This record gives sequence, C-alpha cells and structure tokens, in this order.
Amino acid sequence: MSNNTAEKKAVARKDLTYRQWIWKEMKRNRVAYLMILPYVLIFTIFTVAPVVLSIFISFTDFNMLQMPNVVWLNNYINLFFADDIFLIALKNTFVFAVIVGPVSYLLSFLVAWFINELSPRIRAIVTLIFYAPSISGQVYLIWGVFFSADSYGWFNATLFELGFISKPIAWFQDANYVMPLCIIVALWTSLGTSFLAFIAGLQGIDRAQYEAGAVDGVRNRWQELWYITLPNMRPQLMFGAIMAITGSFGFGGVVTALCGFPSVDYAAHTIMHHLEDYGGQRYEIGYSSAIAVVLFAIMISANSIVKKMLSKVGN
Repeated sequence: MSNNTAEKKAVARKDLTYRQWIWKEMKRNRVAYLMILPYVLIFTIFTVAPVVLSIFISFTDFNMLQMPNVVWLNNYINLFFADDIFLIALKNTFVFAVIVGPVSYLLSFLVAWFINELSPRIRAIVTLIFYAPSISGQVYLIWGVFFSADSYGWFNATLFELGFISKPIAWFQDANYVMPLCIIVALWTSLGTSFLAFIAGLQGIDRAQYEAGAVDGVRNRWQELWYITLPNMRPQLMFGAIMAITGSFGFGGVVTALCGFPSVDYAAHTIMHHLEDYGGQRYEIGYSSAIAVVLFAIMISANSIVKKMLSKVGN
C-alpha cells in the first residue's frame, strides 16, 4: 500500500508545477504550519532580523544618534589593518577556541559515557555533581578565593607553606597567568547542556543493537563506540558541537568576572570583549557590527567543518 501511495503522489506531482505542488502541500499541512508559526515569527524577529540588520549596519558609520553613513568596507579594512587590539583579540579567541572547544566536547562525551554505565540512582547523583559547576552562580567567587592576589588566597598560602614563593602572586593581574587560568575555569564549567544531551542520547540507544553488533563481529567497547554508539548519537553530537563552538568562540564572561575589563595587557582580550567595548561603551555601532559579522562568519565556518567531520563517524 505504501509503494502504491508513493507512486500516486509522484504521478500527481508531475501534473503540477513546483509552486503549485508546494502550495498544495502547505494547504494540506496548514495545521502544522499554524502550530510552528509563533516560533517562526519569534525566531525571525529576534534572531534572523538582527543578523541581517548587523550585516547591513557593518557597512556604515552609525552611532545610534545620527543617520547611518555608508562607508562600505572601511570598517573591515580598519579591523584587520589598523586595529592592533582586534588582532590580539582574534588571536586570543582562536587560542581559547582551539583548546576549550575540542577538550570540553570530548570531556563532556567521555564523562557522559562513563556516567551511563552507572546504576540509575548513582547516575542521577553523579550527573548533578558534574553539571552543578555550569549552573552555579558562585563559580567565579570560588576561583577568586583560590587565586586571590594576597597571601590569604588558598593557592598563594599553599605555595608560601611549601617555600616556592616569597611574595604573593597576583594571578589575575599577571599577563603570564591570565589566559591559562581562564582556560582552566572554562573547562571546569564546560559540562553543561551538551553534557546532558550526550547522556540522553546514550540512554536512547537500543541495547539490542549491541547484541546484533556482537553477532556481526564487534569485539570490544571501542568498536561498539565507533560503529554503534556514535552513529546513533549524531543529532546529540551535532548539538553538542554547536554548543561547544558557541561557548568557545563566544566566551568573555569568564575573563570579565575574574580579570576585569579589559584584562591586563589585553592578555585575555577576545572578540567578544572588543565587541562589547565598541558596541556597549563607545556606541560605534557600525564598527561593532563589523566585529559581530566577523565572529559570526568564523563560527559558521567552524560549524561547517565540524559537521563534515561528524558525517564520517561510523563510516
């Protein structure tokens, strides 16, 4: 019956133009379209429209008080050839993204894989323990106490007792320590939404597939992971990748909370900080829009690369 129905639909479609067929399908599924209409409107107004508007404004000199003045590519030329701070921010952002993005992604999956092997009660407790740092509002306060600049900071006090230092180290005011410490804090708080998605994906895999895999020649846990687990988790893996990319390229709150704004010698100054500087403090909206467009292009490119890599999983 299903083959006959498909053939009838194919024949009916041949008699219509593409637009007529689309309109017919939309009328047939009008209830579904009405159900998703509120989301489409909200997404368009608050996501699509701002992105498109930012692209247009990035070609102007706009300060929110006067009418935009079109300057074409001047903002982008100044960004890459006249703005030394932006180049520092670009380098810091890539350093942070290359380290935190992949490591947090792999860490989230490996921890989720480990937790999935536990009993349900223990699993719930351990999940909460690992997830708590990503939702705790006191994370930066804790790390501030650990690395306080005076001798009462736990790390300084420990080094004093061991005789490694003779005076306190101002950890978050020293350009040599700012970036490594911010990376550590970011990794510590990285087990967030993607971590929960991985656990849900692991829970949703049918155990019968592992039994069938054993019959077909799967001999160890690594083969199970590559040929069964990962292919079944492609949606969760893609979601986790998007979250990791967004978090690694869009970080800034970690540095601002721990090091202030701007960080010492711009040691941890990122594109997000540069965007906040020109958009939120100087109100150079055209220039800040150009910064946002560059960041958007980088994130889209990274997302495309990761998508191609994930398509090879299990092949």
